[in-house]
Amino acid sequence: MSDMTRKAGGKYRFMLIQAFQLPETSPYLHRNLKGTKEQTLMNYASLAPLLEDVDWDLHPGAISNYGDWAVETREEFLHSGAARVPIVREACASGKYNAIILLGGGEPGFLESREIGRQYRIPVTSCAFSQMHIATMLGNKFSVIDLAENHNMYYYNLVVQHRMDQRCASIRMINFPHERPNCEPMRPLHEERAKARRGDYSQAVEEAVQAAVDAIEEDGAEVITFGCSGSFWLQPFVEKRLQELGWEVPVLEGYRCAITMAKMMVDLGVDASGLMFPGPRPKQWRRKKLF
Repeated sequence: MSDMTRKAGGKYRFMLIQAFQLPETSPYLHRNLKGTKEQTLMNYASLAPLLEDVDWDLHPGAISNYGDWAVETREEFLHSGAARVPIVREACASGKYNAIILLGGGEPGFLESREIGRQYRIPVTSCAFSQMHIATMLGNKFSVIDLAENHNMYYYNLVVQHRMDQRCASIRMINFPHERPNCEPMRPLHEERAKARRGDYSQAVEEAVQAAVDAIEEDGAEVITFGCSGSFWLQPFVEKRLQELGWEVPVLEGYRCAITMAKMMVDLGVDASGLMFPGPRPKQWRRKKLF
């Protein structure tokens, strides 16, 4: 794909794909599904400056086929990844886009989507991958603030998968799991978000700030990131509070990192190595793979 095709008219052409979509009848649906793409993209206000020079579309993701609640377990992520892969292939085959951005902190289907993108020479970015790599450019070690025990351990595997186990200081858990059936109601994170944005006291913000301070003081973190995309809204609140406390520490979140990473790859004219994602019959192949 030529540079002109990659960046026609000086504009980026991105498809943003949600990790999953809850049915409208779900009692656990706390996100707007109707309206413009700007109205349905979570945390759009903070993303708007990065999207000003982008022609972008937003795909709501496949309807969740494991249940009507948000993903947290490995089984649920597996279902979501398998359902998202055909959407990625269709977007790549359309010729409309020069990058694909996978939304969602757990990035279901990411490696498989990169393999598809490689076939079309289109970069594919995601939230965990992008946060981790940008974090390592800003400090020696980063910590992750996340919201549920099962999601923590799924994310732990992502850290290892991306070979960041030597750069990740810790995963710090604030216990605000997603609502789901057959579990006692806990502390709905969407209510904490509404409180914080109104300027009211939010226990989630307080615990996230404390987790960040503990990660810095006790774990050696020099950059703070977030795990589940449901916690990304915390970024400006944690960043502001850390600055007020005197901590000069970058605080990242996945959506902005993934968009920025996609722009960088388009500008460089790269997607992924054909050795990491070989086609069915590569022209060259290696007799041995070392670790």
